[in-house]
Amino acid sequence: MTSPTHGPVSKPTWAPPAGKPPLSARMMRATWRRLPAKLHDVGWEPGLAVPGADGSPLITDHYFPRAEGDFPTLLVRSPYGRGLPWSPMYGLLFAEQGFHVVLQSCRGTGGSGGEFDLWRNEAADGRATVSWLREQPWFNGTLGTVGPSYLAYTQWALALDPPPELKAMVAQVSLHDPHALFHRGGALHLETALAVGLGMNYQHQGMGPFLKATLRLQRRLRDVTTAKPLRGAYASALGGELPWLDGVMTHPDAKDPYWNGASSARSAERLRVPTALITGWHDALADQTLEQYDRLRAAGCETALLVGPWTHTSALQQGWPEVFAESLAWLRAHLDADPSGLRPTRVRVHIGGENAWRNLADWPPATDLSPWFPTAQGHLTRQAPTDSAAVASFRHDPEDPTPSLGGSVLSRTAGPRDNRTLEAREDVLTFTGPPLTEPVDVLGPVSARLSISTDTGHTDVFTRLCDVDAQGRSVNVCDGLGRLRTDGQEPSQITVPMSSTAHRFAIGHRMRWQISAGAHPRYARNPGTGESQMDATAFTPVHITLHADSALLLGTDTRACEPGPAPNG
Repeated sequence: MTSPTHGPVSKPTWAPPAGKPPLSARMMRATWRRLPAKLHDVGWEPGLAVPGADGSPLITDHYFPRAEGDFPTLLVRSPYGRGLPWSPMYGLLFAEQGFHVVLQSCRGTGGSGGEFDLWRNEAADGRATVSWLREQPWFNGTLGTVGPSYLAYTQWALALDPPPELKAMVAQVSLHDPHALFHRGGALHLETALAVGLGMNYQHQGMGPFLKATLRLQRRLRDVTTAKPLRGAYASALGGELPWLDGVMTHPDAKDPYWNGASSARSAERLRVPTALITGWHDALADQTLEQYDRLRAAGCETALLVGPWTHTSALQQGWPEVFAESLAWLRAHLDADPSGLRPTRVRVHIGGENAWRNLADWPPATDLSPWFPTAQGHLTRQAPTDSAAVASFRHDPEDPTPSLGGSVLSRTAGPRDNRTLEAREDVLTFTGPPLTEPVDVLGPVSARLSISTDTGHTDVFTRLCDVDAQGRSVNVCDGLGRLRTDGQEPSQITVPMSSTAHRFAIGHRMRWQISAGAHPRYARNPGTGESQMDATAFTPVHITLHADSALLLGTDTRACEPGPAPNG
């Protein structure tokens, strides 16, 4: 074999060790259904010390097929440990299918040396690991990467300067921009910050400490999220101060030097490594995945997109058979020259409301932009207003904040929920369209153009699209939040992105536009004074008025889409 940088190298002979994968991984593997049949028995070489960029030992487990042959390698780098669920999901399953799998704990986690520092060391440590791989007798020079969430971030970090051996990537429910994970429109994703802090601090310690810490956070969640000031309040629930968590929570501005180098978005802008992307419509990172797809397409990179009816976590639970099948087909096609499992179209999406899959040539498909307008009677209409008169107003009290319900969060409460209890509150506006006489497909980005006036000059605006069925059940489809500074009683305009969707509103259903001034604790409370949400100790109620020249902007489908079977069908 030839090293890309040092010419021919001599490798020692490798004798596969006798170890079996851990019992916990084998037991979890036995519970899964609808997965491909095992092709190979699997061996396990645990606890390898791989030198990181600074020499710190990065503890690594090696899974491999117990068979004669030349197998490609998958690199999986995780800050969440190497045990459950990563050991069976990535180590065992992929090795069964004919891959060497290198499952590594990031610096400062899972027994690896050094100190964990969110995002700052992943590119260099990834490159150092590839250098180590080149010296292994079982490495054949063909490398792929796979993994979800932060395990996808480590892939994007490596792709900033991709090694020549890297031939394929699979980024599942994928992170590339840490700032966007923690902040939106100036508002802190409070619940997400706590969930990430919990996972980063405890999951690599094992399931026992992680579950104990999870229960403690649940018990103390209200006290933490309503603390005045909010700064540092998480420490009682997460077992102490976490410097990296303090940093991400207290730097809301994406242009702050604190975030320099955090986003690996530019890796997709020039990437030539074939990359498959997988997300769910209620994934907290769906927007980032769709941005990655746009950048890869613009760069001319071979890519594929799968979007299911999943949240961030359910994609790896209920959606795992589809996610695994998609990932395996992509890796086999580009690492083993076996394209037989690839689907016929670049994009496949699940259509909510129809509960069906569709194949698409690209994303988003061609649509007509359809504005829908609010009326003073609470209706949602296609008829444009003739003036900018006030149509509705409400009072928001941050001491009794509008609660969050479902949506794209990291907690177990994520996803579609019945919103009727939320919509009964006096601090929530709803505008509802007439029963539909024919189905309407909304495909692509959704946004709200809002004309708002307030009495304090400071407010957040939370806006949500819901599907109301014939029984009156109102289920959230997509949503977004923006932070607005108004000029006294004069209306100010803001456009709030509401993520993207693929949803069919069926005959007899109605579209509903929901508007409020927050979703707590999903987002930190806006104190209504202009003071920092981290340091505020005084909170002021705000009176909010919505004006008629506001609009809900939907992309409705104008052409038939090719129906498709389930992704692993």
